[in-house]
Amino acid sequence: QLQASGGGLVQAGGSLRLSCAASGGIFSSGKMGWYRQAPGIQRELVATITSLGTTNYADSVKGRFTISRDNAKKTVNLQMNSLKVEDTGVYYCSATVLATTFWGRGTLVTVSS
Repeated sequence: QLQASGGGLVQAGGSLRLSCAASGGIFSSGKMGWYRQAPGIQRELVATITSLGTTNYADSVKGRFTISRDNAKKTVNLQMNSLKVEDTGVYYCSATVLATTFWGRGTLVTVSS
């Protein structure tokens, strides 16, 4: 139901764009989001966007990352600029509908120094 893509290896200061395709029912009514998990660290929020377009960001990515949604394509995107080594991790797309959160497979982002 959630298919993420766009991860890869990038040098610090570079950019990557992640994309997540969602099934229609989840996308139209859910709050979409991106989370990440680095080795040995708990999964953490990166950014979320509601069906009305209201966004929320972790303090660590504010001003560098932008979450957006394309309603026609039923995708949610994460534009990541000025990447830092500490942004390295597996990024997961999520969709929360009422009290249920759905997770996609992660996509690995590696930022080298």
